[in-house]
Amino acid sequence: MSVFDHPEFDNHEHVAFYHDEKAGLSAIIAVHNTNLGPALGGCRMWPYVNSGEALTDVLRLSKGMTYKAAMANLELGGGKSVIIGDPRKVKSPEMMQAMGKFVESLGGKYFTAEDSGISVTDLQTMATESDYIAGVKAQYHYAGEVPDGNPAPSTAYGVFVGLKATVEYGLKRSLDGVSVAIQGMGHVGYRLAKHLHEHGAKLYVADIYPEGVEKAVAELGATAVAPEEILSLDVDVLAPCALGAAINDQTLPAIKAKVIAGAANNQLAREDIGELLQKRGILYAPDYVINAGGVIDIFHQRMESSSNEALRTHIEQIGDTLKEIYTRAEQEGAATNRVANVIAEERFSIKG
Repeated sequence: MSVFDHPEFDNHEHVAFYHDEKAGLSAIIAVHNTNLGPALGGCRMWPYVNSGEALTDVLRLSKGMTYKAAMANLELGGGKSVIIGDPRKVKSPEMMQAMGKFVESLGGKYFTAEDSGISVTDLQTMATESDYIAGVKAQYHYAGEVPDGNPAPSTAYGVFVGLKATVEYGLKRSLDGVSVAIQGMGHVGYRLAKHLHEHGAKLYVADIYPEGVEKAVAELGATAVAPEEILSLDVDVLAPCALGAAINDQTLPAIKAKVIAGAANNQLAREDIGELLQKRGILYAPDYVINAGGVIDIFHQRMESSSNEALRTHIEQIGDTLKEIYTRAEQEGAATNRVANVIAEERFSIKG
């Protein structure tokens, strides 16, 4: 199948494939839209079943980054990169150097950053081969802590702010006593759980890897749940914080939560699932709006002058943006994801 015929292809500006046999690297970079500025999006390493699955992921993720940057009022476009392979088994410094060369080959059209399977150390290795690696020279931290270049704390804080705003709007209550099921206890999911715990939420957590779940149980009093059961729990809030398409034709009928607000990208398998959620009275926080804290962080790290306070204030605007979307969606009788799409497209489709 040609890339142009792929069902997830949406007028992407640039899709590049790269293979370095010696370094063991097979990777794809997709640039969706650069009307507002150079494309920014993390590098994800995952054991995809095949290159077709990787292509689907990178096309969806890069498009989501365009919408995310636009909704966060950033002068950036959307892009993404994926590396095919298990980061726990085959990742090496040589592979990361080769990935740096791949990013460099696009000449600044695309900047990469951290994502699933990639660490700040990996980015630093990539940066030996490219000037277009973000998140390696951090200056600011939303909470005033020592910054290390990892955007996950800002992503998690933004999701927390957005989840809190969504609960206030949709459930008319505070987080104290609210039950939340979190799918995914990685860098963002665990931090989100910690924020929620500090505000009195009751946590249910699941992950295909046990470490994060065990930590959440021991330190946050969370209840461990099997991965195949987490989406169907009878809870107030469902927070998908793993890979995309968690809300699909198979999982949707079993969802009992009245709010869906999580960190994962591309949570809806199809856009029209937004209407199905609306009909069932489930308030959905558009993923690229609520999880924009990381890209906001990276944007501020690239600014010549910013501050911890400016970064925090920008991230906290996520809650206001979501409430604006919910209000408009209610007035128009439209799905929240559709309303968010319209607003984002108005911003990035026309410049100047």
